[in-house]
Amino acid sequence: MKVLFIGNSHTFFNDLPYLFKQICSENNIDVDVTMLARGYKGLDYHSKEPETRFNILYGNYDIIVLQHLQSGFDKDVLYTSVKKIKEFINMSGAKPFLYMTWTLKNERDKQIELSEGYREVGEKLGIDVANVGEVWWRYFDKYPEEELYYQDDKHASKLGSTLAAYVIYNTIFNKKASGGELSKKVNELI
Repeated sequence: MKVLFIGNSHTFFNDLPYLFKQICSENNIDVDVTMLARGYKGLDYHSKEPETRFNILYGNYDIIVLQHLQSGFDKDVLYTSVKKIKEFINMSGAKPFLYMTWTLKNERDKQIELSEGYREVGEKLGIDVANVGEVWWRYFDKYPEEELYYQDDKHASKLGSTLAAYVIYNTIFNKKASGGELSKKVNELI
């Protein structure tokens, strides 16, 4: 199985695609991962990039995971961008998934808007949503001593990226990953 991750620093921080690959391997699923990620760039940027179109059309991917901006989230931009990218995905025969991020540590109140935006776009375009942001905040509340954020209070720590990879795995395969203590904690919160 081939999986393409398209996003920004919330995709490349801690090498999220590789963490996802490790979880798949631990659960006896063989995957190859590829990443197209640019810092501070949303899916509107990727929707206009020839590299994105080319990779989708000719990369022979089974799954494509799409991640948009965390700061300055705009549902309309998300919708327009994903709709355009989905045209290429439809031509390729791959299945798209949306990777919902979390908010900045001091902007938790914006998670509802972000979550609703991802869900609405997913519903309109027929795309499943990996609700990482929602699971993130449940985990944050239940295990406050464990640091999900990197020191900038924006990006994920290695723990946070691994949590994201577990949620994405669970969404793509529609089953809970087996593994260590973190997988058990995440599975409780999904």
